Amino acid sequence: MYIDTHTHLQFDSYDEDRELVIQRAIENDIAAIITIGTDVTSSRQSVHLADKYASVYAAVGIHPNDCNDVSDKDYDEIKAMAEHEKVVAIGEVGLDYHHMDAPKEVQDDAFTRQIQIAKDMKLPLIIHNRDSHEDLYDLLVRENAADAGGVLHSFTGEESFLDNILKLDFHISFTGNITYKKSEAGLLIKKTPLERLLLETDSPFLTPIPLRGKRNEPAFVIHTAKKIAELLKLSVEEVGSVTTENADRLFKLNL
Repeated sequence: MYIDTHTHLQFDSYDEDRELVIQRAIENDIAAIITIGTDVTSSRQSVHLADKYASVYAAVGIHPNDCNDVSDKDYDEIKAMAEHEKVVAIGEVGLDYHHMDAPKEVQDDAFTRQIQIAKDMKLPLIIHNRDSHEDLYDLLVRENAADAGGVLHSFTGEESFLDNILKLDFHISFTGNITYKKSEAGLLIKKTPLERLLLETDSPFLTPIPLRGKRNEPAFVIHTAKKIAELLKLSVEEVGSVTTENADRLFKLNL
């Protein structure tokens, strides 16, 4: 059994076959799928999908690339949506210094406000980090984000950054890009305690080998699990079992 802790099933790339994608996930032993908002509209769509499908759960939040023109009303709506029984996290939130679609100070404010929402609602954070390691860590410490907990998704960074994040008791998840030839994630995976590890696809992005080039979907998370199992010298069933327990506990899925 597996849990895909990071998807975007509300994206229009699934409009033609969304129900079949979810059915394929179920048939491939995916017990739960978390579909994640990036702004108010996509967060509403995530909640709608969670309402419609038993195996789908939602996260609501405003992505750093979508935070430039966000109003107080938008943050209020994120908080209101977070009260829904199938909303299990605040996300996707964080910092992105690669695209820089919003100035650093705007991203800082958006992330800070949503950390507070997570703490108020007693929900974990699903965190996006791109080229912002030092500032992101400093902000997590400054805002006592460990009180909410959560996961750094699609983890990248140096060993020292991983060590710092682990000291804050956050979880770590890896995507299908760990299966790519040029991936340097092996050492990071080996350094991550098994009880902090989660699986994700980041669908529709980062499709794993041997399916790279196709649209990603939750059923493909098995390929990431197999790569982690190979690196840790475990069976894929063990990786599935432990990461499912981790996700169930973090997101309070009560599977």
